[in-house]
Amino acid sequence: MQFAEVAVQNVRGFSPAGRFALKAGYLVLKPPTAEISPLAGLSLALLFADGRGGDASFLSPGAKSGKAALTFVGVDGVTYRVLRELGGSGTLHRMNKTTQQAELVSSDASEVSQFLRGQVGLPPRTTFEQLYCLQAGQLPSKRPRKPAAGAKQDPKTSGKFPSLASAATVAPAEDIGAAEAKLRALEQELVGASEVDQIQFKVDGLTSQVFDAEQRLKGTDGLKVAISEAEGAWRAAPTPQSLGLPQDILGRVQRYPKVVTKRDDALARLNQDRDVEAESVPAHVEPLKENRIFWAGMGAGVLFLALGVGLGFGVDATFRYLTLLNIPAFGVAAFMALRYVDELQKASRHGSKEGRFEAREKKILEEFEAEAAPLRMAQKALGVESLDEIAPTLERKELLGARVVELKDQLASMEADPDYVAAVTQRQSLRNELEALNAELTQKGSYVRDIREVEREIGRVKESIALAKAPPPVAAPSADGTPAPVEALEDPSPALLAQAADVFNTDVLSVQGLLKERCLQYLTALTDRRYQGVEWDKEGRGFALAAGKRTPVGELPPKDLDLYYLALRMTVVEKASARVKRPFLLEDVFAGVEEVKLPLIARMLKHLGTLTQVLHVTGHPGFAQMSDGTVNV
Repeated sequence: MQFAEVAVQNVRGFSPAGRFALKAGYLVLKPPTAEISPLAGLSLALLFADGRGGDASFLSPGAKSGKAALTFVGVDGVTYRVLRELGGSGTLHRMNKTTQQAELVSSDASEVSQFLRGQVGLPPRTTFEQLYCLQAGQLPSKRPRKPAAGAKQDPKTSGKFPSLASAATVAPAEDIGAAEAKLRALEQELVGASEVDQIQFKVDGLTSQVFDAEQRLKGTDGLKVAISEAEGAWRAAPTPQSLGLPQDILGRVQRYPKVVTKRDDALARLNQDRDVEAESVPAHVEPLKENRIFWAGMGAGVLFLALGVGLGFGVDATFRYLTLLNIPAFGVAAFMALRYVDELQKASRHGSKEGRFEAREKKILEEFEAEAAPLRMAQKALGVESLDEIAPTLERKELLGARVVELKDQLASMEADPDYVAAVTQRQSLRNELEALNAELTQKGSYVRDIREVEREIGRVKESIALAKAPPPVAAPSADGTPAPVEALEDPSPALLAQAADVFNTDVLSVQGLLKERCLQYLTALTDRRYQGVEWDKEGRGFALAAGKRTPVGELPPKDLDLYYLALRMTVVEKASARVKRPFLLEDVFAGVEEVKLPLIARMLKHLGTLTQVLHVTGHPGFAQMSDGTVNV
């Protein structure tokens, strides 16, 4: 997880309006004024909004409205953006990688919280606040002290409301009556806050159940999308009717090779008959008037006829028989004439047969064209290059139809599953119950303080009353003359180790072995090797080893305890970042640290920046010089 951008409008501690891009590594965010920008608090308000309007506290003084948006990349690799009207509604969007457009995820605070936990990889609020946000108020030296052993306590104060303040931090009440009246009002507020907390607990549980039910129902969304796409592809698939093709186009495709063979065979036979006919017809018919044999026969016949007639009436009648010789002569001429006529007839018959051959060829081609034309039309309509592609293209609709039926059967099977049916039945009832609880929360008030905050204030008021009635005695000095400490600081180790155990999904003892060596390295570097070891007991209480002495960390000097706390926090972040990366947010928590140690701390933060994103809000120029980049907010 990594923050990509912060956008603000009328948010205290930031510029009046602006968008600030954030990158990986160690970044220093410079506030516009001496006031520290509440980056950690604003991030918590945006990511863990409860819908009660508590984020209105981040409005700039005098501003009537404001907005804040946080863009980040989740552990799933998707970019999300949460936007809120300070004190009002909010929305969660995610970036569609395909269209590069923002899509609304939800505008319901509970649904957004569940989605961020389940899908985006956001830890619980307590874990994020105590491990990944470091604010000045979290330092042990800034927390209320606990009374030292032997100090008197009000029995009403101890037990249910542990002492959260001491004489050093809580002044005795000036007006005991007013303080008791305030205490009664706070106790009434605690009752209301407890009721709201119980209702909120139920709301969170119902929200989780609704989210689980919707996740089960959303399991069919992908299948429904696939069905819709398959139906669209099925409707768009071409058919013979939609393309205006013959219904038997597939049969024509199958018959086409035979049709081509039939055409080729018919044309081959036609050409063979044409060749035979051409061989039987003379290439050229000689005109009869140019036939010398014909004219020779005619001339010989006339000659013999004239001799026979002329000599038969003359000297000797015997020569008249010469007339008979004209018969063979005229026969030869007649034969040549008949042959000429026969050749003319053959030539005439060849011309008529040639016309029949052409008609026959035309009929063969027309029959072939009648079969091939629809195929060419189908080829053009389908946009395929060969006839072999026609059948697969037209058969695709049938395959798509089978795919649609298969997907619908899968959907029907999923919707018939008992868990799915139960989710459908329960979702509406859960939503109705959730709406009723939200309405009850609304009736309780637009904003109710957190129960722990009310308890802390009750503890402070009770302690102020107790101090006013019986101020604690001053401790006697020790043997060496130094004042003995009356109060001890709180040991932050148990809470931190418990949170780390949740992050690492293990027990506290295993976490101690994982953190011990690295925490000691940080601590010895920060304290100039004044401490040679660090230990924790089975409850997680910490002990520092120095000069052979084992000291509870709560009894360390405040500055050393803060450095121990910082070492442990950086150790947890470093080890956790090896498993899942989450941004480490620091506000200006090093105001009381010696100036000579700041470069060392900056190098430590820069090292953490190589493992995860580190965002440090500070105006100190030394940190900016050591950072991977600066952002003026």
